[in-house]
Amino acid sequence: MEVLAFGVQADEKPLIERAFAKGHDIRCLDVFLAEDTAPLAAGHEAVSTSVNADLGAQVLRILADGGTRMIAQRSTGFNNIDLDVAGSLGLTVARVSYYSPYSVAEFAWTLAMAVNRNVVRAASRTRYFDFRLDGLMGRDLRGRTVGVLGTGKIGEAFTRIAHGFGAQLLGWDLAPNPACVDLGMKYVEKEELLASSDLVSLHVPLLPATHHLLDAEALRMMKDDAILVNTSRGGLIDTDALVDSLRRGRFTGVGLDVYEAEAGLFFLDRSLEAIEDDTLARLMTFPNVLVTSHQAYYTRDAVTQIVETTRRNVDDYAAGRRSDNTLVPRA
Repeated sequence: MEVLAFGVQADEKPLIERAFAKGHDIRCLDVFLAEDTAPLAAGHEAVSTSVNADLGAQVLRILADGGTRMIAQRSTGFNNIDLDVAGSLGLTVARVSYYSPYSVAEFAWTLAMAVNRNVVRAASRTRYFDFRLDGLMGRDLRGRTVGVLGTGKIGEAFTRIAHGFGAQLLGWDLAPNPACVDLGMKYVEKEELLASSDLVSLHVPLLPATHHLLDAEALRMMKDDAILVNTSRGGLIDTDALVDSLRRGRFTGVGLDVYEAEAGLFFLDRSLEAIEDDTLARLMTFPNVLVTSHQAYYTRDAVTQIVETTRRNVDDYAAGRRSDNTLVPRA
């Protein structure tokens, strides 16, 4: 089967080509799937997409009209896919339900430590041989309270690292994770977690119920000197409310690997263009904010698992099989 892969990064391409060499022809494009690029898929029975692809109703119709019958998304999240429309068009949809949770958990801690210890500011100074310590003071995290919103596989991995720091652990989820409880985590209501934590990290999926989980009211509950980290989905935080909090001098640091309006920006070079997103532009001006480009998952270990699972999803489609990764089964 010939598969067309959209939104393929340069580092990702050889891993995809190697994985799909075992039974399928793969063509990789660096452009992302959207309404204007969807016609490129004409004649390809299967397409593979990234998390920032537009798989709304119109794009799905273009794909279906062009002969596409299977969509293999290279991510765990699928909030960008209109599954009802996909089903009505007879499109099979699959995702990657699991990959290394350590990639994201470790990067969340990278962001937390970078903003806590002012690493970006320090590196910028020393590049110009300015070795002053003014404004670089951080704080020990041993004994501090770390709040984890969402204690699934990634949240558990993040908690294990927090335990290694000697932190006090608070958790919030639909049900306690026994592994986190064994590490000393106390499960509390979201309001108590936000009010008590020195560091808050988000590890929940983006669903209608979790959209703007941290809205203006929730952000007001947090300590003025708290650290906030989000490596999950941008829509979990009301960014306008976050900017307002930062403008009033709140929070020691904020580390964001995701942004709620990142589609059309992240994974692309916009350095020579005017950014029309005023909220993101304002966010970037705060010296205690570190924004990265949705790269938490981006380790060789995790990406290898993602592309190999994606190939197996295509194999399953070709064989008429279903798996735990199947979101919309083959008609």
